[in-house]
Amino acid sequence: MDQILNSVEVRVLGSLVEKEITTPEYYPLTLNALVNACNQISNRDPVVSFDEKTVARALESLREMKLAWMVTGVGRVPKYEHRFAEAFQLAAQEIAVLCVLMLRGPQTVGEIRGRTGRLYEFKELEEVDLTLQALMAAQPPFVVRLPRQPGTKEARYAHLLAGEVHVEEQRQPTSRLEPATVDVRQENERLAALEAELVQVRADLTELQQQFLEFKKQFE
Repeated sequence: MDQILNSVEVRVLGSLVEKEITTPEYYPLTLNALVNACNQISNRDPVVSFDEKTVARALESLREMKLAWMVTGVGRVPKYEHRFAEAFQLAAQEIAVLCVLMLRGPQTVGEIRGRTGRLYEFKELEEVDLTLQALMAAQPPFVVRLPRQPGTKEARYAHLLAGEVHVEEQRQPTSRLEPATVDVRQENERLAALEAELVQVRADLTELQQQFLEFKKQFE
């Protein structure tokens, strides 16, 4: 594509695309809703913390590139929608693939299929692969296949909406637990601590009972 986006514009555009498909009842989005969508903790990599000014600037740039549009909602509150599919004549499956790449970074074919369920239902991995091939064959291309990293079995794919992807900058993904996993682990640790405390309380109670019995014997 001729227009190169920065990282904030990519996140804003990806969030608009996602919310149009997954929560159409709340689309187009107000500025506040869009900020929240960009700053989601789940389904985002990296997790960011944009303020309204940052998102507003990105929206203005996207409007100049005709990739976003402002509409007036109920109560004349400005709302925003994307023009991504129309601008580049993209099919639904292509939009889904690009959306997850914009919001979650480089991914394997399997990861893309697993994460596009709410956006588009790919029947098989081959369908994802065919979609990626079409995006790579476009002129200019939208997607690039990254060299397979040492210690990995599959290659990862990245979008080119922000320009060329430098392989040396693609670090091995860090082991990061999903929020639900973190919550479960924290809860397990809390329960383990409570169980240990209960064992100690029972031991103390047994000792007190023994001391009481010995004290009682003195008066028998």
